[in-house]
Amino acid sequence: MSNADPTDMPENPAVTSIEGPCSLELGQQSRQEADQNFADFYRSAIRPLVAFLINQGASMEIAADIAQETMTAAYQRWSDLHSPRAWVYKVASRELVRKIAAVDEYPVSEVPEPTSLLARPDAIKEWEVRHDALPILRSLPPRQRQVMAWTLAGFTPTDIAEHLGGDLTPETVRANLAKARRAAAAYFKTREEEQ
Repeated sequence: MSNADPTDMPENPAVTSIEGPCSLELGQQSRQEADQNFADFYRSAIRPLVAFLINQGASMEIAADIAQETMTAAYQRWSDLHSPRAWVYKVASRELVRKIAAVDEYPVSEVPEPTSLLARPDAIKEWEVRHDALPILRSLPPRQRQVMAWTLAGFTPTDIAEHLGGDLTPETVRANLAKARRAAAAYFKTREEEQ
C-alpha cells in the first residue's frame, strides 16, 4: 500500500476528517486545557510560594523573582510534572539557597515599582507586624527556619525530608521542628513579659 498513488485510494470522508482537522483540534484543545490548568495552578500557588520563600529568609523582591522564575520553569515542564506544588517549592527553595550562598548584591538607585507580587514597602511592614511568625522565623537557625517554612507551607516531616534530600530524615525534621517550636514559645513568653 505504500507504493500506491494517493489519488487512486477511495475517498473516505470519515477517515479524512478524523485524521486531519480533528486530531489538530484535539491537540489544540489539550494544549488549551493544559494552559488553563497551569493558569489555575499559578493563581492559587504564586502568593503562597512567595510567602514560603520569605519565611525562609528571602526579601520580598528576591522571593517574587524566584517565584516567577520557578513558575516559568514549571510552565515549560508542565506536562511532565506529577506533583507541581511540591516541584515548585523544591525548585524555589533550592534557588533561594543558591542565591543566599552566592550573596550577589546589585545596588539600585530606586526601589523597583510594586507589582502584583510586590506590595508597597509600607504594606510589607504592616504585614510583618500582623504576622508574628516572620520575626520568630528570622530568629531561628537556618535549618530550623527552612524546616518550619516547609511546615507552614503544609508539608509533612516525611515530605520535607524527601524534598530536601541529603542526610535529612523525617526524625531530624521532627527534631528541628520541636526546637523551632520551643524557640517560638520562648519568643512569645518574652514578648508577653515585656508588655
